[in-house]
Amino acid sequence: MKIFSIVALVLVGLLLLGMILYLTIGGICFKIALSRKSTASRIVSKEMKKVLDSYKIDFCWWDKFKFEDLTLISKDGLKLVGHFLPNRSDKLAIIVHGYGADYREMQRYAKYFVEKNYNILAVENRAHGSSEGKMIGMGWLDRLDLVQWINLMVEKNPDFKIVLFGLSMGASTVCMASGENLPSNVKAIISDCGFDNVYNQIKYVFKYRTKMPTWPVLNIFDVYLKSVYKFDMKNADAIKQVKKCKVPILYIHGDDDHFVPTENVYRLFNATNEKLRSLYIVKGAGHALSYPLAEGDYEKQLNMFLAKNIK
Repeated sequence: MKIFSIVALVLVGLLLLGMILYLTIGGICFKIALSRKSTASRIVSKEMKKVLDSYKIDFCWWDKFKFEDLTLISKDGLKLVGHFLPNRSDKLAIIVHGYGADYREMQRYAKYFVEKNYNILAVENRAHGSSEGKMIGMGWLDRLDLVQWINLMVEKNPDFKIVLFGLSMGASTVCMASGENLPSNVKAIISDCGFDNVYNQIKYVFKYRTKMPTWPVLNIFDVYLKSVYKFDMKNADAIKQVKKCKVPILYIHGDDDHFVPTENVYRLFNATNEKLRSLYIVKGAGHALSYPLAEGDYEKQLNMFLAKNIK
């Protein structure tokens, strides 16, 4: 009996140790990658501040206009914030920022649409800025928030002709939203440097930044997210969503992107109905640098795409 008791104690001890390791590793990974004040998002924010000149962002631009602050309550009860600028037209651009970003970092894109006489809605993603949320949505949770923003704007003006524009994680958001039941007001989508799948992106960044093997840490994190937050990284997939898309999509990516590798855009493009897809690759552009690097040609591509699809 003593032997059986010892074996039982050892098994219980190993089980408890496994649970402790599981919760510890999962919790640390969550804090690093997906929490509101995650280590990774703080790093991204600091890096952005260092390269503001390269991105040619003018935060003061926002102060030149009187934006109306809008709010909605997400399906899971979060208060989300958006900033609306009316522009006396029936064209609306909904602009979605990236991971760990400030919505004001989308200034160049907002400015482009304002000058094209578009109304603007710049959203603040969940767990960013003034919007509530403890967990960054990685585009997958944000896609449903975006559908709510679209419906809110259609209620505001049923005649709106809407283009969705997203950068980085925001690009994945608009791609992921493309497979949802969108109102006919949505006429076009522009995705600049988005990733195709949350699991693939986190795995890539983990390997690229740490030079460590992803197994078993990423597998433990995956199980942790499923059990604690009901979030399945592998299921958070833009590929399956764009396969269902019914509106034209313009994909943009730099061929020197080492944060979201360029292969992502080809996988998204190839999964999209060939009658709806367009592709623009900017040579020499790093992550989210296509517009600053190739401003004239970038705007030309946008002009052609929007002229064709926003009548």
